[in-house]
Amino acid sequence: MRSLSATEAMARASSISVSSYDIHLDLTRGPDTFRSHTTVEFRSQDKADTFVDISAAQIETATLNGEPLDPARVDEGRLALTGLSDDNKLVVAGLFSYSHDGEGLHRAVDPEDKQVYVYAMTFLPAAPRVFACFDQPDLKARYRISVAAPEDWTVLGNGAATRTAPGEWELAETKPLATYFVTLVAGPYHSVAGEHDGITLGLHCRASLAPHLDKDAAELFEVTGQCLDEYHRLFGIRYPFGEYHQAFVPDFNAGAMENPGCVTFADTLIFKAQATDSLRATRANVVAHEMAHQWFGDFVTMQWWDDLWLNESFAEYMGYRVTSEVTRFDDVWVEYTFNTKAWGLAADQRSSTHPIAGNGAADAQQALTDFDGISYSKGTAALRQLNAYLGDGAFLAGVIDHLTSHSYGNATLADLVSSWEKASGKDVNGWAEAWLRTSGVDVLSTDVDIDGSVVVSRINGSPVDVQRPHAFTVTAYDETGQGRSEQLDLTGDITTMDFGPLDPKGLVLPDSADATWAKVRLDDQSLFRIPDLLPRINDPLARAVVWGVLREGILDGTIDPELFVCTIEQVLHREIDLAVEHILSEAVVELGRYLAADDDRSRLATVATTILGEAAPGSNRQLVAVRSLISLTDDPGLLRRWLGGSGRPDGLVADENFRWRITRSLCSLGDFGPDDVEAEQQRDPSSQGALHALECRSAMPEPRTKDQAWTAITTDASLSNAELYSAASFFFRPGQEDLTEAYVERYFTEMPATAEIRTGWIVDRSVLLGYPRFSLSPQQTLQLAETCLARKDLDTGVRRSISDETDDLRRVLSSRRAFARSSPFEKSGETTS
Repeated sequence: MRSLSATEAMARASSISVSSYDIHLDLTRGPDTFRSHTTVEFRSQDKADTFVDISAAQIETATLNGEPLDPARVDEGRLALTGLSDDNKLVVAGLFSYSHDGEGLHRAVDPEDKQVYVYAMTFLPAAPRVFACFDQPDLKARYRISVAAPEDWTVLGNGAATRTAPGEWELAETKPLATYFVTLVAGPYHSVAGEHDGITLGLHCRASLAPHLDKDAAELFEVTGQCLDEYHRLFGIRYPFGEYHQAFVPDFNAGAMENPGCVTFADTLIFKAQATDSLRATRANVVAHEMAHQWFGDFVTMQWWDDLWLNESFAEYMGYRVTSEVTRFDDVWVEYTFNTKAWGLAADQRSSTHPIAGNGAADAQQALTDFDGISYSKGTAALRQLNAYLGDGAFLAGVIDHLTSHSYGNATLADLVSSWEKASGKDVNGWAEAWLRTSGVDVLSTDVDIDGSVVVSRINGSPVDVQRPHAFTVTAYDETGQGRSEQLDLTGDITTMDFGPLDPKGLVLPDSADATWAKVRLDDQSLFRIPDLLPRINDPLARAVVWGVLREGILDGTIDPELFVCTIEQVLHREIDLAVEHILSEAVVELGRYLAADDDRSRLATVATTILGEAAPGSNRQLVAVRSLISLTDDPGLLRRWLGGSGRPDGLVADENFRWRITRSLCSLGDFGPDDVEAEQQRDPSSQGALHALECRSAMPEPRTKDQAWTAITTDASLSNAELYSAASFFFRPGQEDLTEAYVERYFTEMPATAEIRTGWIVDRSVLLGYPRFSLSPQQTLQLAETCLARKDLDTGVRRSISDETDDLRRVLSSRRAFARSSPFEKSGETTS
């Protein structure tokens, strides 16, 4: 399909308005196609020619105001509409293909019980794969949907579902919705019903996950109710879409999707295995995030995709805020510092960086390409800064004015800025120019005098001259870790603070509460005091900021990775579980890249072993340590003993996840082969087991299995999105460079070609996951990447994925030039100096 341009969208929105869609879906036709019959009523303002978007396998009939349309007139997913009246009725019926890529109407078969499940994901640009529509966010309409389905199926959607006869369902007419919110969930789903404050609630998952949903239903309902109450309190507007269902569906591309009335989640958020505390907190945060969208995004929707960032930034900010304030998961801002902020900082330092807003995307595909960590993470930090600038009362008053002024309609950033200016009396547009319309990350640093004078400096990280105001906390810690904090509003490049006498063995930490979007840079003496001082600081958020200083310094090539490893060795066993989990997970990812010394893996494994030995049996800390050690150890004997039941730590639950983690590590080490994986899959025939088996086979350092995995990744269009991601993620592994070197060059020719057999999200994601991050000659990998990126015919999403990973590779090479450490790269005789 041709991507809709902003100019085309503006012209169509000025020409027509859509009243309603009446859609009938027949899901009883077999495994390949479903029938979609759509009646669209719309009004033409000027009777100008227009078009409707459709991506059907076969159009059976199409009429406009009773006159037949020629299906052969469909061109690049567009059916031309001419000869319009003031009021028009378009009827289109045809066969549409089920998808297996997580977009459109996705059909999945559970390998455990062979049951079939479908769900609609109509996010840009997939709605025309389900029904004929005017697919742009500012042509909202009401929807009436009816469904024919197998008699044992449950059907859910945006409106309340009623079973009218065996196998026949009707969904209540909705409030005005954008096309990308329309969903349908159908299959033999297991459901748990609830109610909160007069709102009907539902939790749904496939039948094989029923016992796991049941054990977590109380927690999910509790979080849902807490979030509903808080949003009602903050916005003063009741939840606007009737019932509130949360459906956990298979093979979902994203974490969740905010469809009004029926939010869809990846069913990996139903925990079959033990879940760490941080994973449960993440799930609660996703629930809060998607619920925030019901007001900001669904109730009021952006006019064009350029402002999609605002939906996500607002939902991300509110999700963290509400989760931390009203649920038991009160440490999610620490997770933000370790994880979400790191994701956004990486995006904001690549060549693909862009302002949060105002990117002027020429078409929908370009807008989607810029939908990244900047949209979520940096946008969250910007809104926290705006809250500090306006005050919480004015911030919320502006949001409420925006929601009430544009209810069930569309709005722009300018509309929201106007509401904030009206509520606060402050210049929000000037603030937005500095924060939202420039890219890059500022750097904060301090110059400390022993008499208590602290000079705080800001280095502009934007490619243009901009004075971003920063509101943050500066804390001076003494040798014992006791801190004195002062608030600072930094409006220029430099300011001086007076803390009084300072401990020369202490540390002055700017942005100690992680309230702004900036990197913190410490002087060398402060850096070398970190291993001694860090465990004495009581505030886990401030400690997370210090860990972030080390992380960003390594990525910038200004801090020796050895300091990071030494700090882990000396400090991590005294950190909270959340820090242990994120820091060791990050270290595992960077082994063979930034952490490339010969003994890095064994040193980190020793840390995990120490933490495991000190952890209470059956505790969250034990679970975190065990999972880390499984990923870090190069001792197949230990892993085999644990898998066989010998020598396991007391209190450890050997569930499927535990067994698959060990199996994958043994496969990666070359100690397990295909027969071992097959035996494990016989133990666990679930869909998650099937995906784990793909990971294991792809990770094996064996020529035949590597070739099979590569062939599937690059040529098998029948793979589902989840299957493809599993295979691609574990193909290039540290320690297997000799075996996979031949595939490095092939990646840059064969992976871009997958855009010819796949479309949408699955293409971009698989190219990203399958990038050759480990090779004998990273400099040659860089050269191959640059040659590939010089091509003029690359798919937009493919180009973005390769470009981002290549920028990351450049940073690895820069670190190697700055800090010579023993490296697998040097085995080939290559130097990086």
